[in-house]
Amino acid sequence: MQNTRFFNNNKALGVILILIFAFTPIKSFCHSGGDHADEEVNIYSGRKGKLIEPMLEKFQKETDIKVNLITAKSDALIKRMESEGKSSPADLFITVDVGRLDRAKRMGLLQNIDSFSILNKVSPYYVDKDRQWISISKRIRTVVVSKKMKDKNDLKNIEDLANDQWKNRICVRSSNNIYNQSLVASLIANHGEEKAETLIKKIVKNFARKPSGNDRAQISAVSKGECDIAIVNHYYHLLMLNSKESEKKKAGNATEVKFLNQNNRGAHVNISGVAIPKNAKNYENAKQLISFMLDKDAQEWYAKTNNEFPVIKDAKTSQMLSSWGNIKLDEASLNKLGDLNPNAVKLMDRVGWQ
Repeated sequence: MQNTRFFNNNKALGVILILIFAFTPIKSFCHSGGDHADEEVNIYSGRKGKLIEPMLEKFQKETDIKVNLITAKSDALIKRMESEGKSSPADLFITVDVGRLDRAKRMGLLQNIDSFSILNKVSPYYVDKDRQWISISKRIRTVVVSKKMKDKNDLKNIEDLANDQWKNRICVRSSNNIYNQSLVASLIANHGEEKAETLIKKIVKNFARKPSGNDRAQISAVSKGECDIAIVNHYYHLLMLNSKESEKKKAGNATEVKFLNQNNRGAHVNISGVAIPKNAKNYENAKQLISFMLDKDAQEWYAKTNNEFPVIKDAKTSQMLSSWGNIKLDEASLNKLGDLNPNAVKLMDRVGWQ
C-alpha cells in the first residue's frame, strides 16, 4: 500500500492544488525603483510571513530587487512546484527540516547553488552534499520535562527513552510529523536500522497516550501531569514561556528543556533552509537573497525572532538561547536524514507509532 505520508500522483489532487494556488494572494513589498527596478525574486515559503517579512523588506530596500512572497504549507508548495513544472515562477523555496528539502530534491525540483562564497559561509554539515540546499538556522529536537520530575537526571540520551523506567511517561506528536521522522532517521544513521527499530519499538511502548497535537500540546500535557516527558523542538518551550496566554505561559514555567547525548555524539539537530527551484527565472537574485540571509545582521535578527540558532559562527543569539550555554550537536548525521526518511517512515509504521 502506498504510504500516505508521501505525495501521490492523484491527478485530481493536483488540479485542486492548482486551483487553490491560482487564487493565493502574493505578498509584494513596496518597491522604490532604481538600477534594479525591473528585477524581482519570487519566494515560496513554508514559514509564516511574520517570521521572515521584515528581513525580506530590508533586503528589498537595500538591493532594490522586488520581493514577491507566497506562504503556504511546505508540502503544498512542493506539490505546486511539481505541478507548475517549467512555468513555475518560484525562485527560492524556504522550508523547515532536511526531510522536506531532500524530498523536493529527490523529486527533481531543485538545482545546485553554484556560489562558493555563499556555501562557505556555513559549516559543510549545514550544506547539502550535492549543494541543492543550505541551512539558515538550527533547530534542536530534544525533550522537555516536568520540573517536578524527581528522576530527570537519569535521562541523558535519546536512547534512554527506551528504558522501562519511562513507561507511560512520554508524550509526542504523530509519526506523520516530519520532525519525528527525522529524529528516527538520525537513530538509523547512528545505530543502523535493526538497532534503531528495537529502540523505537521500546520507546513507543513507553508512550503515555496516543500521539496527537503539536509540540505545544505535548508541553501542555506535561504541565497537566498527563506525562513527564515531551519530545519537542527546543523553541516551542521558549514560545510557551513568552506567550501572552496564561495557560501556555504556565505550562512553560512548569517545565524545562533537557539537551540529550551531550556526552557522546550530541543532540539531534535539524534546520530551516533554502533552496533554488529547478525552474527559477531569477537565479542570480535568489543567490543574492540567500547570501543576505546568511549575513551577520540577518542571522542575528532571524535567531532572535524565531528562537532558533544561527548557522554562522559570529552571529549572536537571544539571551534565552545563550543561557543554555554551548550545546553539543549531532551535525554529522544531518546530511543523512533526507536519504533515510523513507526508511524511518516504514520503521515507524512497523513498530506502531501512530
